[in-house]
Amino acid sequence: MNIVLTGFMGTGKTSVGREVARRLGRPFVDMDAEIETRTGMPISRLFAEQGEAAFRDLEAQLCRKLCQQQGLVIATGGGTLVGDRNRRAMMANGPVFCLTCSTDEILRRLALAQDRPLLEVEDRRREVERLLALRQGAYAAIPRRIDTTLLSIEEVVGQVIGEAISILLPVRLPDEQYSIHIGPGLLARLGPLVRSAVTSVRIAVVTNETVAPLYAETAAESLRRAGLSPLICEIPDGEQHKTLDTLASLYAQLVQGDLDRSGAILALGGGVVCDVAGFAAATYMRGVPVVQVPTTLLAMMDASVGGKTAVDLAEGKNLVGAFKQPALVVIDPDVLDTLPKPEFAAGMAELIKHGVLADPDLFEELGHGPPERRAWSRFIARSLQVKIDVVEQDPLERGLRAVLNLGHTIGHALEQTSGFRMRHGEAVSVGMVAAAQIAAALGMAKPTLSGRIAAVLAAHGLPVTCPPVDAQSLWAAMGHDKKRQGAALRWVLPRDIGRVEIRADVPAEVVLGVLRNMGAK
Repeated sequence: MNIVLTGFMGTGKTSVGREVARRLGRPFVDMDAEIETRTGMPISRLFAEQGEAAFRDLEAQLCRKLCQQQGLVIATGGGTLVGDRNRRAMMANGPVFCLTCSTDEILRRLALAQDRPLLEVEDRRREVERLLALRQGAYAAIPRRIDTTLLSIEEVVGQVIGEAISILLPVRLPDEQYSIHIGPGLLARLGPLVRSAVTSVRIAVVTNETVAPLYAETAAESLRRAGLSPLICEIPDGEQHKTLDTLASLYAQLVQGDLDRSGAILALGGGVVCDVAGFAAATYMRGVPVVQVPTTLLAMMDASVGGKTAVDLAEGKNLVGAFKQPALVVIDPDVLDTLPKPEFAAGMAELIKHGVLADPDLFEELGHGPPERRAWSRFIARSLQVKIDVVEQDPLERGLRAVLNLGHTIGHALEQTSGFRMRHGEAVSVGMVAAAQIAAALGMAKPTLSGRIAAVLAAHGLPVTCPPVDAQSLWAAMGHDKKRQGAALRWVLPRDIGRVEIRADVPAEVVLGVLRNMGAK
């Protein structure tokens, strides 16, 4: 697909685009230069003789022509994609990058320029500020943005190429939106992504003792190169540490590290790190931005996306928390190389769950076993799109979003009664099979459905029978589930692959019978 560079004059579109094209062996098109060739006159003369409106018409015609071609690297004029039609057309044909820059740096770069008709004014600074204000909304509508103020051309080129082969999923909520970037090698390019998503300079990188030796310095160095100031904060590893005590210890590290209300928090780790760091961001100094950088497959599918943050109490999982939407999510599948196989399998439970919820084709593909490494980004993106579609309709879990809890009612109870020795994904796997059996017992689904779901889960090494725990103890643990309404538990039950229903009228004897049939005592 085409790669398009846009943004205000002086941000580096032409220089970067030409080098990107050279490295990728693609044709390069500078739209301003192309218009000059077609009209036989420089842009400044075209403006003077025919006016800006005529120039914009020529831009629109060229946009339409370029959108019919493939494999180009295109540098647009600064105002080319301000119009909705041009912008939508370009974004439909490949990744569009909006290069940004500080006003001071723009003026420095253009100090000697004599070929900018829009800057042929007495007060250049005032005119730049005016034009930037006019175009702010249009530029902000482009999710891929790179601040080039402090970056070399080499660094910008590297980021463009890296992101061009990555996947971008926008999440659009009623009052805010953010982007999910998925692609190999993104951890090393984290700094510019963070810089484009938050205004903070001081960034608290929250991680744990397992992840820190592997990835903390890579993340911190990328942040430093982008002109940011990282503060490394560590919390203990493991679900048993997802507590108010751990949260309090993190608050202390943030205070001691001089993180104030202008700062931001970056979660670098698995689900516990994402949950605790997200909750801290929702509450520290009455709220600071959070960036989610998950390092486990489960966290990529679950804790990093959707804005649900929480810690556990002795009485149950996630009983104290808040909704805190991230400013940015960065998913680098390369970090999964260091993930133990049981943890990878636990993450696959969430991908399979999303297939059961709303993507039968994804479910069938996953039936062949774990995807090849080169396909990780694609499978992660497909699975996450199911969650995004639900979250966008119900960001605060007031109705539809409850479907994402398929397998979780029994799953959370299994985690709790095992003292969190059972992994979340393993518990959800058992919970999904149980949900299908409950649906069959209520006449909602065919008896063969649970076998179909169990076969796909087993193909990924996930458990499909209940451990020999006391069924009554599991039922009691479910009584503390935060998803219940009054005395009734809300159950997400599959009718078929791709169709689920929320029920609150499931008799206890049905649940206990299914649990005992699956191996509980």
